[in-house]
Amino acid sequence: MNSFNSLVYIWIGVGIITFVTLLLLKVRAPYGRHSSEKWGKMIDNRLGWFIMELPALTIFPIMTIMGPAEKNWLTWLLVALWLFHYVYRTIIFPFRLRTKGKKMTITIVFSAIVFNGMNGFLNGYFLGYLYQIDDSIKFISPNILIGLLIFFIGMTINRSADLRLISLRKENTDYQIPGKWLFDYISCPNHFGEIIEWIGFAIIAWSLPTLCFAIWTCCNLIPRALDHHMWYKEKFASYPTERKAVIPFIL
Repeated sequence: MNSFNSLVYIWIGVGIITFVTLLLLKVRAPYGRHSSEKWGKMIDNRLGWFIMELPALTIFPIMTIMGPAEKNWLTWLLVALWLFHYVYRTIIFPFRLRTKGKKMTITIVFSAIVFNGMNGFLNGYFLGYLYQIDDSIKFISPNILIGLLIFFIGMTINRSADLRLISLRKENTDYQIPGKWLFDYISCPNHFGEIIEWIGFAIIAWSLPTLCFAIWTCCNLIPRALDHHMWYKEKFASYPTERKAVIPFIL
């Protein structure tokens, strides 16, 4: 257990170093609107999305289910919530994108495979091999109820933002300024929602690996949102100056 916890802390450290590096060096990772052939070979972005999300979809539930640790209702709740997110993110979302002909660099695909694979492994190993059932935890426990509320609020924000962004992208049209709803306050409600979602998941599970995943989600998505926000300001002279990047009124 001590060795496992040390590995989790190291992975948290890697996330924080990545976060600081991206901010200090102002590196725009080559994904989406920032994609560039100078970062290497490109593949269809929908295929890239599927490939890079697949490790998270499969590793966590397989390790949890196949591991020798005793399972209880909380185990199955966490697996269900995880699958609820990643079935959508891996199988449904990529093929709803209206981005025919758009490419994604393999560099991003491989880095996302590492990110998703490691987070899936840490959480799956903990639940499948190390988890010890605590009978004092009930479904009405405050952390379960609060965490579920936060998780589904985050998921609703994330998916609603995705749908609004997709609806702006018609065939053969360029990017547009998103508006209304949370877009009046931040450039990236989709990232804001996903951050909230995994914070809720961590509150439900109340474990070091889920805290690690929530931290890594922030380290990954906050720089991405800041890049998108800056891109909007560069591309559109009329972009709302009062709009923040990812956290309303703050950042």
